[in-house]
Amino acid sequence: MGDIMNVKAILLDMDGTLVDSSAVVERLWTEWGESHGLDPERVLSVIHGRQGQESMAVLLPEREHELNLAENQAMLVREVRELDGVREVPGAQVFLRALEGTPHALVTSATLELATARMSAAGVPLPPLMVSAEDVRNSKPHPEGFLAAARALGAAPEECVVFEDSSAGIAAARAAGMTVVGVGTASAAHGPDVHVKDLTGVEVTRDGGQVVLRFP
Repeated sequence: MGDIMNVKAILLDMDGTLVDSSAVVERLWTEWGESHGLDPERVLSVIHGRQGQESMAVLLPEREHELNLAENQAMLVREVRELDGVREVPGAQVFLRALEGTPHALVTSATLELATARMSAAGVPLPPLMVSAEDVRNSKPHPEGFLAAARALGAAPEECVVFEDSSAGIAAARAAGMTVVGVGTASAAHGPDVHVKDLTGVEVTRDGGQVVLRFP
C-alpha cells in the first residue's frame, strides 16, 4: 500500500468520482454548445464540477441568468432520462459499502433527482447524507457544499478528506481547507494531495474515532 490518511469524515463528489457519466454529459453539452456556436472543447473544459447554469454563465457571460436557468432545467430533464452509458467508477460500490457506519456524505453539483438516478443506474449505494444543488446557493468552485457537509457530520474542515475529479471540485475542497484525493487521470493536473486512477484498492478501516484510508 502507498499513502495512509487518518480523518474524521469523508466527502465524495459524484460524476467522475463515483459514477462515470462522461458519455451522456459530453454528448448533451456538446449539442448545447453547438446550438450556441461554441467550440466543443471550450464547453467541455468548463462544465465539469459546476452546476449547469453556472457553466452556462461562464460560457455565455453576457446572457441573462433567467435563460441559463431555463436551459439548464431542460438539460436536467434530459439528463435524468438519458442514462445509457452511465456506469460505476471501478471500485466505487465496494468503497461505499466499506464506508457504512463511518461519517461520509455525497457533495454534488447535480440535483438530488439526477444524483439519485445516476447512482442507481451505476449500481452505487447512496450515502446517508447528500448535499446537492438544491442545498447550496453557490456552486463549486465555491466551498459552500463541502463546508455544509462537514458541519452536518460534526467535523472540522481539517478533519475531512474530499474525493474529487474536476478542477472546480478540487478548488472548492481546497477553499474549504480540506485534504483532497484526486480520482481519475485528469485530476492529477489539479494538485490533489493523493491521486488514484479509480477507487479500486482504497481500503477503509477504523481506529477509535478516526477513519483510516490506505491507498494503493
